[in-house]
Amino acid sequence: MRILRHFHNVAEADRGAVVALGNFDDLHHGHQAVIGEAERIARATGAPLGVLTFEPHPRLFFQPDTAPFRLTPFRPKMRLLAELGVDVVYNLRFGPGIAGRLAPEFVIDVLVEGFGISHLVVGPNFVFGKGRHGNAYILRQMAAREGFGFTEVEPVTTGDQGSAKGDAMGDDRMFASTDIRVLVRRGQVDEAAARLGRAWEIEARVQHGDARGTTMGYPTANLPVVGALHPDAGIYAVRAGMIEDGVFSWHDGAAYIGTRPTFAGEETLLEVFLLDFKGDLYGKRLRVAFVERVREDKVFDNPDALIAQMDIDCARAREILGRETAPLATANA
Repeated sequence: MRILRHFHNVAEADRGAVVALGNFDDLHHGHQAVIGEAERIARATGAPLGVLTFEPHPRLFFQPDTAPFRLTPFRPKMRLLAELGVDVVYNLRFGPGIAGRLAPEFVIDVLVEGFGISHLVVGPNFVFGKGRHGNAYILRQMAAREGFGFTEVEPVTTGDQGSAKGDAMGDDRMFASTDIRVLVRRGQVDEAAARLGRAWEIEARVQHGDARGTTMGYPTANLPVVGALHPDAGIYAVRAGMIEDGVFSWHDGAAYIGTRPTFAGEETLLEVFLLDFKGDLYGKRLRVAFVERVREDKVFDNPDALIAQMDIDCARAREILGRETAPLATANA
């Protein structure tokens, strides 16, 4: 998969694509439907399959002080797009130059003259351009005038997906990143996975901690979560992925996220204990896929009581991970 970061002097091989346009923050079932329709058209016409998206996320440009909300940051998003079979990603920097373009200017400058697209696919209620004044009506009119095809994909709802129907957000709702963020923050990671079509992940590099887990018989990999969207405090059954000897692999585990109130902690941490694993994790880049919440956070009277609960938590995590769960994203690191 090729990644382009500009729309000037684009190589001929990267022009003429069927392009899915959107932020695609989490690539949920609705986003996958948009890209899937673009793929269907691309394969039928022999054109490349392209995705046009933006970094940083437009919300960060307009609201730089907003609370962490990214469900799928750049690195995992590119990995997921490659898994979906995308040939080329037009990953444009979202700044004043893009934000200030009127909708018709964006169509002419970027889509027509820049990328020479053959067909454009967007999701329902799509808006774009300065003041968000561009919409499907404008795109349809300009497509006819400028000579490219246009498709607006119908809404995909939870009722269309048997595994997601009747979840915590209610029956038959249109898939939306906002709902999935709510589910993640609540710790309802299994419900979030039903909407994503895969387990939701946090990805970071393992840092040195205070080694308290090692002294308690549960050595953990410590990952920073400051500035990132993360679930509510508690224990979770997880799968952790990493590269070992050049090969990517997943390992079952139990993870704690919270401030460690038993030890009067203040900073929110993510600590991952890998079941049946021995090895040095420091400095490794770890992908932590959240499968299901085991329990809420709580304060213990002493370390021995905490260790006893950890034994129970790990047994429960094994039980959860031993049954069928949401699929993981691609194993490519």
